[in-house]
Amino acid sequence: MNKKVELLAPAGDLDRLKFAIMYGADAVYIGGNKYSLRANAKNFNLEEIKEGVKYAHENNAKVYVAVNIVFHDEDTSGLGEYLKSLYEIGTDAVIFSDPLVIDVAKKWAPNLELHLSTQASVMNKDAAKYYKNLGVKRIVLARECSKKDIKEIIDETALEIECFIHGAMCTNISGSCVLSNYFTNRDANRGGCCQVCRFNFNLYDENSALVSDDDNFSIAPKDLSLASYLEEMINVGISSFKLEGRMRSSYYVATTILTYRRLIDMYVNNLRDEAYISRAIKILQRCANREVAPQFFNAFPGKDEQYYLGRQENSNQDFLGVVLGYDETKKEIILEQRNYFKNGDKVTVFAPKMDDYSFVVDGLSDDEGKALEAARHPRQVVRIRCDKMVPVNAMMRVNFLD
Repeated sequence: MNKKVELLAPAGDLDRLKFAIMYGADAVYIGGNKYSLRANAKNFNLEEIKEGVKYAHENNAKVYVAVNIVFHDEDTSGLGEYLKSLYEIGTDAVIFSDPLVIDVAKKWAPNLELHLSTQASVMNKDAAKYYKNLGVKRIVLARECSKKDIKEIIDETALEIECFIHGAMCTNISGSCVLSNYFTNRDANRGGCCQVCRFNFNLYDENSALVSDDDNFSIAPKDLSLASYLEEMINVGISSFKLEGRMRSSYYVATTILTYRRLIDMYVNNLRDEAYISRAIKILQRCANREVAPQFFNAFPGKDEQYYLGRQENSNQDFLGVVLGYDETKKEIILEQRNYFKNGDKVTVFAPKMDDYSFVVDGLSDDEGKALEAARHPRQVVRIRCDKMVPVNAMMRVNFLD
């Protein structure tokens, strides 16, 4: 196959940006403190964007900055200066949805690359051609596009096409929801979405309750995962595979990026491995707290792609810690703990340049060498006997595959 496909990761802060690139992302997308649709994320100021761009470029990766709100008049102040600063910093592109950004960029930063956000809901070739004629280089298609839609747009426009392959879905068409505004007065299209689609509701027929309080009605779609369709997507000619999740943890980013990195590399190098594909899908399904589905790509979604009654979202405690170092003399992992684990637990260590390594915890101690039965305190530094040397910034999780 040997086709180059970009793997694009979310990054809510500098720490997650670095983990995303370490674990195999070709590019990351981030939000600044203004103009971004994840207003509740930590986000980046200009100095942090500069540092992130420097780190990315030193590691042959790119940085795209989201400027993707729907602008009201009061939001436009300072936009030109901001775009100019992003270009001077070395930002590789901005992701936008409001056509205003095109005109402002042409005036203030004419060489700044423009990517159209999924918030613009492009689902047909004529809309794609329209934006191409305005100077847009890449379009992030609406999540509601089918394989047929995507192929037709690629064939007819020769644009770079970016598609989401993993993460949360909107109940409404991407970029068109006003439920958050209606229920909570938080503007979803200016970064304030409260995710009303994740609420549970009482359901009535006039004055009669159709469901009980213990079984409330939901309008939430299951999360998106296209891990089973990656080979088809590569063959269609998609330029960039995008993961949703600027609000997600470093563990989520590292796990999903490394898993998709290995899957993509397997396909483009014609090294199909059914056992690894099955293993990878289990890892991706376990990583988040909602069920996943292919949604619109292969067929129009039905009841099995939607939550209705009895939805459960149980966060697991799989993430056990980040490796700070390895003591070769004592053969011990030095770990910053994240969740409870104890002697006798089977765990897995994973990192980009090593095969996943599983072992049973034995010889657990604190950083001063005092024996412990369990690691109980978040961010406590502990030592774990391990015969295999593991790299700094490897992660340890519960072993759930063996």
